[in-house]
Amino acid sequence: MFSKILIANRGEIACRVIKSARAMGIKTVAVYSDADRNAVHVEMADEAVHIGPPPANQSYLIAEKIIASCKETGAEAVHPGYGFLSERASFCEALEKEGIAFIGPKVKAIEAMGDKITSKKIAAEAGVSTVPGHMGLIDDEAHAAKIAAEIGYPVMIKASAGGGGKGMRIAWNDAEAREGFSRSKSEAVSSFGDDRIFIEKFIEEPRHIEIQLIADSHGNTIYLGERECSIQRRNQKVVEEAPSPFLDEATRKAMGEQSVALAKAVDYQSAGTVEFIVDKHRNFYFLEMNTRLQVEHPVTELITGVDLVEQMIRVAAGEKLPFTQDDVKLDGWAVESRLYAEDPYRNFLPSIGRLTRYRPPQEGTIDGVTIRNDTGVTEGSEISMFYDPMVAKLCTHASTRLEAVDAMADALDRFEVEGIGHNLPFLSALMQHPRWREGRLSTGFIAEEYPDGFAPVPPNENSIERFAIVGLVLSHILGERNAQISGARFSQAEKRAHEDKVVRIAGQEITGHIDDTDDVFMVRLPGREPLAVTTDWMPGAKLAIFDIDGDLQAIKVEPADAGWRLRQLGVDVRAQVFSPRVAALARLMKEKVAPDTSSLLLCPMPGLIVSIAVNEGDEVQEGQTLAVVEAMKMENVLKAERKGVVSRIPVKPGDSLAVDEIIMEFAK
Repeated sequence: MFSKILIANRGEIACRVIKSARAMGIKTVAVYSDADRNAVHVEMADEAVHIGPPPANQSYLIAEKIIASCKETGAEAVHPGYGFLSERASFCEALEKEGIAFIGPKVKAIEAMGDKITSKKIAAEAGVSTVPGHMGLIDDEAHAAKIAAEIGYPVMIKASAGGGGKGMRIAWNDAEAREGFSRSKSEAVSSFGDDRIFIEKFIEEPRHIEIQLIADSHGNTIYLGERECSIQRRNQKVVEEAPSPFLDEATRKAMGEQSVALAKAVDYQSAGTVEFIVDKHRNFYFLEMNTRLQVEHPVTELITGVDLVEQMIRVAAGEKLPFTQDDVKLDGWAVESRLYAEDPYRNFLPSIGRLTRYRPPQEGTIDGVTIRNDTGVTEGSEISMFYDPMVAKLCTHASTRLEAVDAMADALDRFEVEGIGHNLPFLSALMQHPRWREGRLSTGFIAEEYPDGFAPVPPNENSIERFAIVGLVLSHILGERNAQISGARFSQAEKRAHEDKVVRIAGQEITGHIDDTDDVFMVRLPGREPLAVTTDWMPGAKLAIFDIDGDLQAIKVEPADAGWRLRQLGVDVRAQVFSPRVAALARLMKEKVAPDTSSLLLCPMPGLIVSIAVNEGDEVQEGQTLAVVEAMKMENVLKAERKGVVSRIPVKPGDSLAVDEIIMEFAK
């Protein structure tokens, strides 16, 4: 067994590998760029080596720097994590020449499966079902449109060396095929240094289901069940679960056995994942094989009890797998939610900044429910524009799917994150979505259910009453505290704290009264029996746990104008708490009107201007491309919402912009 390994990665996955290595008694070496000097993975490792500036192509993607770090520290092996150098055969070869073990598959498998065109040919030869498509190279935009038309729209345009949703576009006509080819090619060069593109049939109403494999160097290859990864946005996975709510045992077995056949065809060793697209009739087709550890591997670990990182290390050290296919049992259900630095209220655009507050829910197992949070950040960490926007992976495990989903909903509401835009509200709302809870999924779920982007879930009658109760109690606690301030006119403050209050939420008003005894608040609402409420909240806390007549509720709390901002299960409301007299006056106040920005194209996220497609004085049409902004390794095409004339363009390609900076103005 190795005595010291180097992790050629950063963030969450570097921390994850360090945990398993530490449990195995193996020392670890971290590498870091200037942007990650104070990162969590650097602090966790036994040693750390600086490898360059923030851009990945000047640090984490430089194989020579990783090898030099191994020599400097005496690391005997390298775990690549996912992304960066994890699927680069040349890196594996370079390590082998230096006598350093690669904790992953051999060069042959990486080369064969790392190229999507080659991998599909091998899959077909191994008897694996494949999607119809064009596996040859594509010359230009016109050639792409011709091939797409021959296959039949819709088609998927993909970078051959791609992954993580980058270099991928769906085209429904010739025009989209041309533009998709251009954008995919550009992203492929930027992200992978390889501009080869292929096109395949896009299957409508598809599910994305993948099989986890583990194989050793002694001829043993085992599949560890499947993962459902259909909840995606722009081909980037957002929520995963294991097992799939769609597969039956016969389909699971067939997919697993085909995956094993493919792995054996390339003498695969280590952990790997075979991805399939599955139609509504449970017909499945090979997409690709990821020759690395997947982001979503924790859900498989939770339902099988297998530490995949540990097994990868043991296989790389030449050990035999300690279990057989018959030993693999799927226990319960696991769900993973990816916490991204993306603002759901701005169409999930990337967000950067410092985590001024980062308080994940408590990890562990209670009453048969497990909570696990894989992360590489802590309070005070900076989310950089240079790397992937994923902040953490929150997982829950329970005996049934709905129990795991409900546990996830509660855990998300207990997760406190401030300082950046993030997708916690969306994830929380998703856990209540009927279609998700019923397991009626497809890769188009987010686009279909949120066609205009995500907005806070509108409160219903139950949640309005719940938030009214919470608002009343919060204001009562604060009022009682203010009454204790030295020098306060206690009798008047105490009187105000105990008088009737009017709570305004979502255009409704609810009058309530509170009596408190021994830390129990008796809340009286019109037409209701008194409700007994207790809470751990103290003024200044951002999360409050309320027991409302025996029903536990986790609610995020923030002071707001004349009351509180309250958030739970994707609902985001302002609860204003007034005395009856002030409530009457408040009804006479006009709402503030937001400024008009309809004549401006604002930068939707912090990013780099890649190109500007128009000039001052140009007349543009609805849907016409105006500019391309790159952020967090993704190119975002900004298009005109309506016809207009460009009056001013104050920026140029290469400029770095903050969110809401002006890109161009239009004549009114």
